[in-house]
Amino acid sequence: MPVRRSSPARRLLVIGLDGVPPEFLFDRMLPVMPNVRSLVARGMRAPLRTTDPPISVPAWPVMFTGVDPGTLGLYGFRHRRRKSYTEMTLPKSTDVPVPTVWELLSQRGHRVAVVGMPLGFPAPSVNGVYISDFLTPPNSEGTTYPDSLRAEIDREFGRYQFDVTFRSGDLEKVARDIFEMTVRRFRVAESLFAREEWDLFALHEVGTDRLHHAFWKHFDLGHPEFRPGNPFEHIAEEYYALVDEGIGRLLRIADDRADVMIVSDHGSMAMRGCFCINQWLEEKGYIVLKRPPERPGTPFEQVDVDWNRTTIWGAGGYYARLFFNLQGRELSGTLTPPQAEDLRERVVGELGEIEDPDGAPLPVQVLDPRDLYASVTGEAPDLMLYFDDLRVRSAGTMGHPSMYLQENDVGADDAVHSRHGVFLYRPAQGTQATILAPFPLIDIAPTILQLLGEEMPTHMQGRAVRAVIESSGRRSPMTTAA
Repeated sequence: MPVRRSSPARRLLVIGLDGVPPEFLFDRMLPVMPNVRSLVARGMRAPLRTTDPPISVPAWPVMFTGVDPGTLGLYGFRHRRRKSYTEMTLPKSTDVPVPTVWELLSQRGHRVAVVGMPLGFPAPSVNGVYISDFLTPPNSEGTTYPDSLRAEIDREFGRYQFDVTFRSGDLEKVARDIFEMTVRRFRVAESLFAREEWDLFALHEVGTDRLHHAFWKHFDLGHPEFRPGNPFEHIAEEYYALVDEGIGRLLRIADDRADVMIVSDHGSMAMRGCFCINQWLEEKGYIVLKRPPERPGTPFEQVDVDWNRTTIWGAGGYYARLFFNLQGRELSGTLTPPQAEDLRERVVGELGEIEDPDGAPLPVQVLDPRDLYASVTGEAPDLMLYFDDLRVRSAGTMGHPSMYLQENDVGADDAVHSRHGVFLYRPAQGTQATILAPFPLIDIAPTILQLLGEEMPTHMQGRAVRAVIESSGRRSPMTTAA
């Protein structure tokens, strides 16, 4: 591993808060977050445009590699396994085909510490320390770099929690688990941050996202199921105050000797229900079944599909992925490429005719990965669908009595993802409070590199944010700033 540089140009603390929308961090929660208020008063902020699709994976890897989801081959929490119709696997850090900013900085002699940033399992080798992320499988090896760090953390702070079970009917336990996980993670981060003057220290907290998914209808006054006086009415303010306390302890260690950046991968908003994409495809004749599902909510991988007669199938989640049963690509392909293109036009037209439960048109945005990304790699969907601007999830399960579900088909869930996360940057000596125009999160990686005095690699597709670089006092000709 390279030797540490003797005098780094500057230090940077990056705090990633999963799923936090601008209206929370910069408005509703600001009264209970005095430490964040101090950063806002002396820094620059903006809504941060998320990726397509607006999901933690690919959003976090895009943010810290500076390349788009198609180039990374990452289209969601689950990878479709090649030559399999329904088998999905969790993505790993080894699936990212280009180096992250901490790997680039490590190669160039910078000292880095990373706590929980996705994709982080197995923990990458860096010039410093790394703790794996919330996608870490239970009881896994390779959760820290170096390996000895895990035992040290567990001994000093108790067993480290990578994530919590948030789709549960026991909301008291969910709340307790989220709060305990966050307290422990910030304590671990505080201890590591104080060990040395890291050039880059990055922390990811998933608890914000888990809180939104588990409790949104309990604290969102505009939600149709909100009930005044419910036991979780103020849980958001309580939790964000807890997060702010953790941020405050890190700021005291930084002591105006480090730049500070707070980012989120996407926002959150109330879920309006689910649309059963595979049931719709079956009704339209694109999916052909050998026999109907025996029970409501049957997972698609357990449905008896006649793949020799099926032309299109889907995968559920925060958005719908559609796959064409192409000859030469799939095991039982039924479509030639020209047939698939003709079918594409037909299905797009039919998607525009979908109605919601009240008989009104259901807005459906249809995206083609070939139009979105610089390149399309991995097992990309042939089409991506957003229902009602992401307010309606996609249900991949089948056997339901209706095309619409009021609840998530894979467990309790109150929230879905919105298109903007947050960006907040305070240079070490502060600057005038400034609101920037929204910009894409793909620009974060080159911005971090330039803040730390490093040149942007030619493979990066994002651009350093000029206003941020200028506010930091760094003016470098090495990169093109937006």
